[in-house]
Amino acid sequence: MRFKLTVNSARRATRTLWFLMLVSLSISICVCRASTQEEDSAMENIVTEKKAEESHRQDSADLLIFIMLLTLTILTIWLFKHRRFRFLHETGLAMIYGLLVGVVLRYGIHVPRDISHVTMNCHFNASPATLLVNVSGKFYEYTLKGEIGASEVDDVQDNEMLRKVTFDPEVFFNILLPPIIFHAGYSLKRRHFFRNMGSILAYAFLGTVISCFIIGSLMYGCVMLMKQVGQLDGDFFFTDCLFFGAIVSATDPVTVLAIFNELQVDVDLYALLFGESVLNDAVAVVLSSSIVAYQPQGDNTHTFEVMAMLKSFGIFLGVFSGSFALGVATGVVTALVTKFTKLRDFQLLETALFFLMSWSTFLLAEACGFTGVVAVLFCGITQAHYTFNNLSPESQDRTKQLFELLNFLAENFIFSYMGLTLFTFQNHIFNPMFIVGAFLAVFLGRAANIYPLSLLLNLGRRNKIRSNFQHMMMFAGLRGAMTFALSIRDTATYARQMMFSTTLLVVFFTVWICGGGTTQMLSCQHIRVGVDSDQDNSMSIGEGSERRSTKQESAWLFRIWYNFDHNYLKPILTHSGPPLTATLPACCGPLARCLTSPQAYENECQLQDDDSDLILTDGDISLTYGDITVSTDATGAHTSVGPVGTGAGASTSEDLDRELTYGDHELVMRGTRLVLPMDDSEPPFTDPHHRLRM
Repeated sequence: MRFKLTVNSARRATRTLWFLMLVSLSISICVCRASTQEEDSAMENIVTEKKAEESHRQDSADLLIFIMLLTLTILTIWLFKHRRFRFLHETGLAMIYGLLVGVVLRYGIHVPRDISHVTMNCHFNASPATLLVNVSGKFYEYTLKGEIGASEVDDVQDNEMLRKVTFDPEVFFNILLPPIIFHAGYSLKRRHFFRNMGSILAYAFLGTVISCFIIGSLMYGCVMLMKQVGQLDGDFFFTDCLFFGAIVSATDPVTVLAIFNELQVDVDLYALLFGESVLNDAVAVVLSSSIVAYQPQGDNTHTFEVMAMLKSFGIFLGVFSGSFALGVATGVVTALVTKFTKLRDFQLLETALFFLMSWSTFLLAEACGFTGVVAVLFCGITQAHYTFNNLSPESQDRTKQLFELLNFLAENFIFSYMGLTLFTFQNHIFNPMFIVGAFLAVFLGRAANIYPLSLLLNLGRRNKIRSNFQHMMMFAGLRGAMTFALSIRDTATYARQMMFSTTLLVVFFTVWICGGGTTQMLSCQHIRVGVDSDQDNSMSIGEGSERRSTKQESAWLFRIWYNFDHNYLKPILTHSGPPLTATLPACCGPLARCLTSPQAYENECQLQDDDSDLILTDGDISLTYGDITVSTDATGAHTSVGPVGTGAGASTSEDLDRELTYGDHELVMRGTRLVLPMDDSEPPFTDPHHRLRM
């Protein structure tokens, strides 16, 4: 009996021992697994950190490439200016440097393969923007970078490097384009711009639409021919052709205008080209958006339908007018803030607010469904006309220099990126027939814009647009930053990829050939150079008709707008102009005193605005505010004259017509009379009798 108990006890002890050993082994295995997982996690974190560090270094190297491109461009520009080379502009030079770097990145640098490919097939109806991949219980998120061909699978590393130097198209629209467009409006020479306002609007609006439909129709015929001969590998609809016509109708003669400014070419020719390029960029953006919005009812979305066309036309008008109103409203708000606050005592805050309000106009318009290009353009014009007069002298200089610098850097960055993109973009489609057709269509579209409209405009212009000016405007229709930005914004389809590749070639040709031949074209067309922009020159060289024809052509504009602006808007929005107490009726006296800032009373006898830039030159100025006459000479001295006799009276509309039509030295406005010379070569008009009438 004792033996059996001993055996049972031994068995129990053995079982307990085995159980303890199994438990210990299980715990050891769990600990080992946990430690292994911790080691794997630690190793994974180390690998992730290394990849992040390598990616950071690669991004820094990519940005360094563009910085070095800009630095090299600036040094070469200095050399060209020092040697007075005009056959190649800085933008063309930036494109050449971008091309060279693109060749090196595409064919000279190869990244060694350090990854293993695991190919798994799954079927989707569309390309997902984001993928969640389950790898051993861990979820990883992958984002879509783009489609690659079957032959490029082995070159994923090289393609990744090229993608690194390819920016998101939104970078161009939200960061690089706003300072370029704003600077165009902020630096606008309003004197010559408003003098040729009718012609500029005709070229920018009507001419751009004509060019768009001419190019679109010709390219559709070219596409149909390509389809017949079997050179079209994808869908290409008429709306795509119209979209191509819209984006290549945006002119950017920055090269020509720079040479014009350096050589001091006729100011009216400069104003026509500059004004057209500024406004037709905005028109091209809205027009391309309207074409994209064209959606007929039914299964076939590319058929012609009257209601869909009218809807697109309504979208064009709505987007343009809404963008215009938003840009002007932002400028007005900024003017009111800078007028009724003491920000001018803190120049840094004043400049920062001006900068942020101007830039936010673009983003606000895009967020509201409008076009930021139109909004920021008219915001710049409004800021220059109103807000600039409220800024302190330091902030005025800062804002001018700041946006001039941003415009220079952004523009040269875009042109250098164009050259780089020719070799780094992954989905180029170069079709010789389409390229040749595009060049012919662009040439004919520009001709259909300039020559017929010039003929019609000359019927109502006293200063005729001469044939040599028309040839120069035809030659100066360069394509640039706006065309490139519109074409690269969407390259998802076969048609858009072909349009983008062709657009690059069009930009290269116009910048290098047309821009480089500007000086020779000026000489060939016998266009005058060395003309002082402050003189009131005109395009017709009739004897004794230059100064008088300018006032005759612009008189109607100033009756409607300039009188109202100078007597009412300027006093409300700025510290300059006549006091509201002198221009508003007597019953509005309290309102006038409320809207007039104290600083306006302090500066009542000072001419702070630059309204004379509209059509007048600097010189002796006499202002009449009610019964008080303030005279300002060229040196800046001010003299005031007390009430004059009642015999002078207010000028009637007939007197205003007579003064604007036949007067050689005066511009008369209700509530304000300006007396100043229209030509610097002549002395100020100092007729005592005429001064007495004031």
